[in-house]
Amino acid sequence: MNTKSVIASNRLFQGLPENELAEIERIVISKHYGRGETIFFEGDDGNGFYIVAEGKVKIFKMSLQGKEQILHIFGPGEPFGEVPVFHGQPFPATAEALGKTSVLFFPRREFVEVVTKIPSIALNMLAMLSMRLRRFTSQIESLSLKEVPARLSSYLLYLSEEQGNADTVELEISKGQLASLLGTIPETLSRILGKMSEEGLIEVQGRKISLLDRVGLEER
Repeated sequence: MNTKSVIASNRLFQGLPENELAEIERIVISKHYGRGETIFFEGDDGNGFYIVAEGKVKIFKMSLQGKEQILHIFGPGEPFGEVPVFHGQPFPATAEALGKTSVLFFPRREFVEVVTKIPSIALNMLAMLSMRLRRFTSQIESLSLKEVPARLSSYLLYLSEEQGNADTVELEISKGQLASLLGTIPETLSRILGKMSEEGLIEVQGRKISLLDRVGLEER
């Protein structure tokens, strides 16, 4: 993992000159986690934010009944836990490594000091938070207003755009984790995948899903 290249290629720091990138790199702490290791718990002190360098991180909340609701899956280059940087409150959810994962940690106090020197970072962060808010608004709308087949269709189309492939998507998480992300249970998800396959909308081969009828998925 090259810390400098991860920072330089991240949208938060795009366009910054070498001396300012070096200022940011100076405060960064590299951390490494194995599969299933917790990065932070809901309620922990929001003492900084992270950027995924390698691997994947799931953000989730746990109900009093022990049911896990995945809020998002973050991959390389994506920041997470960034909201506490501005208000200093505890982390609102738990972060866990999905596999062997490396992250860059930006301590809150040191990062705020850097932002005061390089205000353009704050603008980039505001733009990113706005995009994140739109994504979560869409997710809440999906969970509250759409049935599970419609949520799955929306997710597959989103994944298609994210991966840049109109015909095929690759699930980067297990079907159990996907079920949690969609607010359902694995048995229901398997049943819906089977029904959508029978209807000719998709074809499932392990984690590879072919989108046979995009119009039909969009109509869902």
